[in-house]
Amino acid sequence: MAFRYYLYISDSKVDMLLSQIDPRFAAPRTTEFGVDLRLVSAKRSADRAATDRFARLDRVVRHLQDFGDLGTVDEPGQFFGGVLPMRWAAMPGEADPSLVFLGGWSDRTVVGLGGSARHLLGAAPGTSQPSSSSLAPTMLDQLGATSDLEDELVVDAVGDDLDRSDRAALTTVCRAVRDLRAPAQNVEFLAKRLLHGPCPGGDTGPCGGRSVLLGSPVYVALAD
Repeated sequence: MAFRYYLYISDSKVDMLLSQIDPRFAAPRTTEFGVDLRLVSAKRSADRAATDRFARLDRVVRHLQDFGDLGTVDEPGQFFGGVLPMRWAAMPGEADPSLVFLGGWSDRTVVGLGGSARHLLGAAPGTSQPSSSSLAPTMLDQLGATSDLEDELVVDAVGDDLDRSDRAALTTVCRAVRDLRAPAQNVEFLAKRLLHGPCPGGDTGPCGGRSVLLGSPVYVALAD
């Protein structure tokens, strides 16, 4: 039996997708406490909640594999997955770090994954800000897309059909991945596609001619 060592699970994405796959799973999850032996009851409830969390994720993953528009990093669908060496870091928000960003690349594609820090396993409650870091505008703003709008590479025509804001977004993702300095780890992931396009500047651009792909992960796990 293969085990996954999870680093990140987006319960909000799992619940949203699962409610569309099978409404029986949409019932709210509650934590139960016994009147007597409260500590034992609480522990058993927590164990059930953890088991339920992984079962719900597995249900979503299997449905996407069997019936969803699930592609690879080089040919993404609405969702994409794979195994890549990736670096990651917590990006600062207004108070606590609210965006976790992972980056890596295949031979053809630069890949960035970003999501709310509260979905890291072991994160304390309230780690993330109320606004969702899984939304593309929020994520790109934290990565610096606004500042990239005035970049010469973005302003100048590069022989493609992208408008200036699209070039800024793709350039931002590519530079954010390039600037990560943590040691790379092999990770397995499944993510929702948010942005996909050609490298601004072509072969001489910051991505070296690779496509650029931005997604928000459903899960991330360490891989051998």
